[in-house]
Amino acid sequence: MVFRKPPDGGWGWVIVVVSFFTQFLCYGSPLAVGVLYLEWLDAFGEGKGKTAWVGSLANGIGLLASPVCSICVSSFGARPVAIFSGFMVAGGLMMSSFAPNIYFLYVSYGIVVGLGCGLLYTATVTITCQYFDKRRGLALGLISTGSSVGLFIYAALQRELIELYGLDGCLLIVGALSLNILACGSLMRPLESSSSPPPDKTCVEKVPDQYFVYHEKEKTVEENISILEKGYIDEKCVNSVPDCKQESILSKNVLSSININEKDTYKKKVVEQTNFCKQLAKRKWQLYLTYWKETMVLFKNKVFSALFVAILLFDIGGFPPSLLMEDVARSANISEDDYYMPLISIIGIMTTVGKLVLGILADFKWVNTLYLYVTTLIMTGVALFAIPFAKSYLTLAMLSGILGFLTGNWSIFPYVTTKTVGIEKLTHAYGILMFFAGLGNSLGPPIVGWFYDWTQEYDTAFYFSGFCVLLGGFLLLLAALPCWNACTNQSSKLPPNTYSYKVASNA
Repeated sequence: MVFRKPPDGGWGWVIVVVSFFTQFLCYGSPLAVGVLYLEWLDAFGEGKGKTAWVGSLANGIGLLASPVCSICVSSFGARPVAIFSGFMVAGGLMMSSFAPNIYFLYVSYGIVVGLGCGLLYTATVTITCQYFDKRRGLALGLISTGSSVGLFIYAALQRELIELYGLDGCLLIVGALSLNILACGSLMRPLESSSSPPPDKTCVEKVPDQYFVYHEKEKTVEENISILEKGYIDEKCVNSVPDCKQESILSKNVLSSININEKDTYKKKVVEQTNFCKQLAKRKWQLYLTYWKETMVLFKNKVFSALFVAILLFDIGGFPPSLLMEDVARSANISEDDYYMPLISIIGIMTTVGKLVLGILADFKWVNTLYLYVTTLIMTGVALFAIPFAKSYLTLAMLSGILGFLTGNWSIFPYVTTKTVGIEKLTHAYGILMFFAGLGNSLGPPIVGWFYDWTQEYDTAFYFSGFCVLLGGFLLLLAALPCWNACTNQSSKLPPNTYSYKVASNA
C-alpha cells in the first residue's frame, strides 16, 4: 500500500477530533471504574482484592495485548477495527449490567471492554500518525487528553446515573453512549494513494489457485486428446482398414507423450511453489530469531533494564489510587456531604494538566527528560506514603490532585524511551515496556486489595505501593547517573532491521 504524504491538516483535524472522542468514550468508564468498584463490593460481597481484578483487567488487558492489537490494525486498517471495537466496548458494558457474579465481570468488563479499549487506542494512534508528520506530537497530545477528560466526566456521570437508575441502569446507559464510537470510527477515512496497485497474493493463496489451473488444464488436454484420438482413428478405419491398428498405436504414443509433458510441467510448478514457501518460512523464522536476539541486546543497556523495572513497579504502586481512592475515603469515614467533587474526577483533570505541563517541560533543551521522569516517580512514592495520614476530604483531594498531575508523566515516557535506546529502536523497546506496564496495571489494584483483606486497613497497602514506586525511581536514578554512561555506550548496535506493520487502509 502506497500512502500519500501526510497532509498535517485538512481531514487530519477531523481525525484528531474523532480520535479524541473515541478515547473519551472508550476509556471514560474503565478509568473511572472506582465509582463502580464501590457498587460491586456491595452487590457481590466479595473481597476487595478479588473485586479489584475487574478494573485492573479492564485497564491492563489492552496493554498486555498490544502486539495483537497492532497486528489487527495492520491487517484490517484503523476504520474497521474502530467500528468492531466499538461494538466490543458497548457490548461488554451492557453485558456487565446482567452480571450474576464477579467472575462474569472478569470476562464482560475486564476482558471484552479492556481488549476493545486496547484496539481503539492502537487504531486512533495509527490513523493520527498517518495524517500528521510535522505536527504529530501536537496531534497525539490532543487525542491523549481524551482519556483524561473521560475520567473526569465519567466519574461524576456514573455516580449520578447510579443514584438515578441503579448500577445496572448506569452500565446500560454508559454502554449505549459507547455506541457513538461507531460514528467516530466511520469518519476515520484511510489515507492511501488512489493509484495503489492491488496487493499480491501470498504463496499460501497462490498454490491452490495454480493447482486448480493445472488440474483443469490437464483435464481439458485429456478430453481433447480423447476426442481427437477417436475422430482420427474412426476416419482412418473407414478409409484404410489395414492401417487402422498401426495409426491408432502411433496416435496413442504421440498424445501420451503430450500428456506426460503437461504432468511434468505441473509437478515442476508445484515443486517451485513448495520451495518458495519453505524459503519464506525460513526467512520469517530468521526474523523472529533476530528479534529475540535484539531484545536481549536491549536489556544489556542498564538504563533500559532499570526503566523496565521502574515502569512495572510504577504501575503496580501508582495505578491503584485511581481505582481505590473512593473506597479509601469511605474507609476513612468521610461523609458524602463533604464531597465537593469525586476524588477520581480530581485525578482525571489533574492528569490532563500534568500531561500538558510535563510535555511542555520536556521540549526545553535544558531539561533532562530522564531526570524529570525520575523526579515524578520519587514524588509519586512520597505522595503514596502520605495517603494513610489523610483523614479528611481536603487532604485526600490535595493528594489526589498531586497524584493525578504526576501520573501525567505518561506524556514524557516516549521521550524517555527515545533518549534511552535511540529513535531507531523506539518501536521495539516501547512495545516491550508497554507490555510490562499492562502487567503492572493488572496486578496493582488486586495486590492493594489483598493487603486490605489481610489487615482490614489501607495503611499497609499504600506503604507497599509507595515503596514499589520509590524503589523503581531510585533504581532508574542509579542507572542514569553519569558513571554508567561509559557502560551504556558500549552496548552493541542493533542490525538495521525494522519491525513495523504496513497499515491496511481498505474499509
